[in-house]
Amino acid sequence: MIDLSGRPRRRRGIVPILDLIYHSTVRNIRKTHRNALAGLFLEIVQTLVFVAAFFMMFTILGMRGSAIRGDFMLYLMSGIFLFLLHTKTVSAVVKAEGPTSSMMQHAPLNTMITISAAALGTLYLQLLSLFVILFFYHVLFTPIEIHQPVAAMGMVLLAWMCGIGVGMVFMAMRPWAPDFVNIITSVYSRANMIASGKMFVANSLPGYILVMFAWNPLFHIIDQCRGYVFINYNPHFTSVSYPIWMSVLFLMLGLMGEFYTRKRASASWGAMR
Repeated sequence: MIDLSGRPRRRRGIVPILDLIYHSTVRNIRKTHRNALAGLFLEIVQTLVFVAAFFMMFTILGMRGSAIRGDFMLYLMSGIFLFLLHTKTVSAVVKAEGPTSSMMQHAPLNTMITISAAALGTLYLQLLSLFVILFFYHVLFTPIEIHQPVAAMGMVLLAWMCGIGVGMVFMAMRPWAPDFVNIITSVYSRANMIASGKMFVANSLPGYILVMFAWNPLFHIIDQCRGYVFINYNPHFTSVSYPIWMSVLFLMLGLMGEFYTRKRASASWGAMR
């Protein structure tokens, strides 16, 4: 009888939370543009600008020979897609409604819902733009072939999960030092322009340079992803386990920090700052 009486209560508790996450996700997606197609178009244009800029840079500097043997555009996109997904997820989670937000006065809403909505909204837009760009590139230019598509998609999701963890750590710090968090978030995103390793592969780096990038989970994720995308590249100096454990660590630290901040946050903080 206890189990039978308990199950409906669990279902009644889960469904409203999922409903809140769904509506909050839609709200986050429409923050950039009220028209869904226009918002998707902006994401696609931004990705294409990144790809075009790096294509020109590689061509002008004569760096195309350092890329993996295979489709050069796929090599560029495999790094840029993961970089954009990771950094945009970090930014979205950091900017999610925190414990001092006026939105938290609505009883069913909590920070876990706003974080989930921000992360899912970013994943939705980035995956949609990824599939649209790859589809048109496949149809209009040249057929693409991904060696292990399921494993490559796993690396995409791992870059997203790592972005959630890093973003939650910064978000937990934001009510205490909002200006510092804005600066460190910007520095982190700018540093990953190079530290993510989207412009080169780990196998081509000498040991004294490799140690400068090996600390970054995103560097491992992008390098491993290229190992799954290209049949003739086997990453020797990066691993999948390192970014997984670092993502779990960031998530745990973020959850503990968010819990600590939520218990001590005051609505007056937002007014004072």
